[in-house]
Amino acid sequence: MTSQAPPSKLRVLIVGGGVAALETVLALRELAPGLCDTTVLAPNEELLYRPMTIREPFAYPRAARYPLAPIMRDVGAKLVSDELAWVEPAKQLVHTAAGAEIGYDVLVLAMGARISARFEHAITIDDRGLDETLHGLIQDIEGGYVSSVAFVAPARMAWPMPLYELAMMTAARAYDMSVELATTIITPEDSPLAIFGLTASAAVAELLAQARITTITSGYVEVPRTGEIVVNPGDRHLKVDRVVSLPELYGPEIRGVPLSEHGFLRVDEHCRLLEDEHIYAAGDATEFAVKHGGIASQQADAAAQAIAARAGAKLTPEPFHPVIRGMLLTGEQPLYLTARITGGAGFSSEISEQPSWSPPSKIAAKYLSPYLDELDRAGARA
Repeated sequence: MTSQAPPSKLRVLIVGGGVAALETVLALRELAPGLCDTTVLAPNEELLYRPMTIREPFAYPRAARYPLAPIMRDVGAKLVSDELAWVEPAKQLVHTAAGAEIGYDVLVLAMGARISARFEHAITIDDRGLDETLHGLIQDIEGGYVSSVAFVAPARMAWPMPLYELAMMTAARAYDMSVELATTIITPEDSPLAIFGLTASAAVAELLAQARITTITSGYVEVPRTGEIVVNPGDRHLKVDRVVSLPELYGPEIRGVPLSEHGFLRVDEHCRLLEDEHIYAAGDATEFAVKHGGIASQQADAAAQAIAARAGAKLTPEPFHPVIRGMLLTGEQPLYLTARITGGAGFSSEISEQPSWSPPSKIAAKYLSPYLDELDRAGARA
């Protein structure tokens, strides 16, 4: 009697070390136990919980950092500390910066977008190092050296929430220090945080008014020189002491993979590349307009379901249906916003002082959020 060899596992290579990558790993562990041989290629040694770095310039504790190596050991994935150089789809190979070659049956591109400063004469928000970027500004405000600051968004804006959070927390800090500060937000949105729909946007607008923050919507800005802003339509000129801007985002421009405009990746409803059935993508590297950790995790879940089915798991993959859940930091009590997205704007939304998801984290991710919550409880941060 001849024994049959056990079926080979599906070789899954995940590129990236952020939210989308870790959510994919955790989802595959849950959905396809024992069916995947998972490798993670990441240039970073730890996961930085970037949404909470927004508080660091205001003397709050550092945002959490989680070492990747023990996480990968825990979930049974192999970690390769290296960078992606290029992809060779015809041979199903990934080439790394160090010269290694890694084969795959399925490739998941879960890298973030590239951050670019839009305005030379503005401070650009980069949540990888906000304390270093903005600490001097906050000190100057506290010392009375800055009396006006504008927070602006370029036409090709990134995730807008940090702009509002920084404006409100800055205004709150000035108020607490008895400093007169004129704070302005200028955004191309039709209304504040319009992505969350009319109900939530109206509540945010009221909150900004209570904080005495001037908000200019449907405004397209240029910053031709230090302290000067031009707002169109209308050719309106504003003078301020400092300008803080959201960055523009561009795709990772991966060599060997078809890209859309600005270097992003085109995917279908299961987050599979339109041009290659063996490659999936999740997170800010995709061309989906909303760049947010919760959306990245939902894309990762959709990809993981499709991959699990390919690996032999008995499930029917569900398509990506985006729901945005956001915690808005205000300098006082946070607010929790939820919206289901269609056509680029929320069609059903709610705002509350109590979260509608658990754990009540900045990033609502099905698998990653409870996993990180357990690490926090165990004191396993970096």
